[in-house]
Amino acid sequence: MPNTPTRHRRPAASLMVTAAAAALLAGPGAPRAEAAPAAFTHPGVTVSKSQLDFAREKVLAGAQPWKGAYDQMMASKYASQSRVPKPRAVVECGSYSNPNNGCTDEREDAIAAYTNALAWYITRDADYARKAIQLMDAWSGTITDHTNSNAPLQTGWAGSSWPKAAEIIKYTYTGGWANSGRFATMLRTVYLPEIINGSKSNGNWELSMMEAAVGISVFLEDKASYDKAMATFRTRTAAYVYLASDGELPRTVPSQNLNTREKIVSYWQGQSTFVTGLTQETCRDFTHTGYGISAISHVAETSRIQGQDLYGTDVGERLRQALGFQARYELGEAAPAWLCGGTLHRGLGPVTEVGYNALHHRLGIAMTNTGTLTQRGRPAGSNNLFVAWETLTHGDNPN
Repeated sequence: MPNTPTRHRRPAASLMVTAAAAALLAGPGAPRAEAAPAAFTHPGVTVSKSQLDFAREKVLAGAQPWKGAYDQMMASKYASQSRVPKPRAVVECGSYSNPNNGCTDEREDAIAAYTNALAWYITRDADYARKAIQLMDAWSGTITDHTNSNAPLQTGWAGSSWPKAAEIIKYTYTGGWANSGRFATMLRTVYLPEIINGSKSNGNWELSMMEAAVGISVFLEDKASYDKAMATFRTRTAAYVYLASDGELPRTVPSQNLNTREKIVSYWQGQSTFVTGLTQETCRDFTHTGYGISAISHVAETSRIQGQDLYGTDVGERLRQALGFQARYELGEAAPAWLCGGTLHRGLGPVTEVGYNALHHRLGIAMTNTGTLTQRGRPAGSNNLFVAWETLTHGDNPN
């Protein structure tokens, strides 16, 4: 797991900010935050009803790659109807999950809830909806806090999956969810305060935290938190992926005080040559880079569903370039000496489907390397943290 910042508790009162204040909090020169919609669209966290309908139609018709992706999902441990939730009052996660007191259990129960919600939608078998509800109810009736150094990241990862599951169940399952209010309270009081103020750690931390904050804000219909999370997201995205138009050096997050070239190079894992598509963690390893790229695509997708399409903006361009740059080396191209000292640690993960679908299939942008990598990785499974089943939900999906 990533390097860890100092642990601080966030008061719930800090959530109440206006859209104007959120823009100021993003720092001088930061991209303007997108405003929350006048009315939120549901289900609307990463996957929309029209996308779910498309996936369901393809699976029921036995069409590929969706049927294969569905079969993969249903054969996974996350779809098991014998799964027993393992909630804890306090989830304690240290650096690199040491200690791991409930960390894996929480993340995987959240993915399982989302998996069962997807299974419900496609099959209309209420047993899957009830399993998703059982998992969500177990945690909402138990958890009170996340502690230790990795608490913000753990909260972001689990908090990215919970609202995806909850949105599908609340807005498509007619069998009732008696404890949906308690689940909302859990997200509002246990999760959101831990992530909404961001992180000064590596970029994948804050991007994942903002993914969770945006998704939770949609479920809660909390416009102030949505605006604040989106402002932070846009600032961090601009600082995570380099474009030549940024100038000689990458953009920075103002609160990090990266005010010299030496500090920036150190923060970028010792990389001193900056080229379009390079990310802040490329020279760390592609796995953590994949976490950041995935979170960018998820927030962009949620924003699009909520009525404001970021794919045609600076966010979309950075996502496109990051995908393309990492894909060429993930496919096996040798690293030149100026890039990470000529040594790359590959392993991007199942993170390309959402961005590739939006940029290539919807916008018609040629993305040869990303397309090759996406096709090679199908069906995209789960990274067992916060990414799951994106060939099923977003593969070649026009909606």
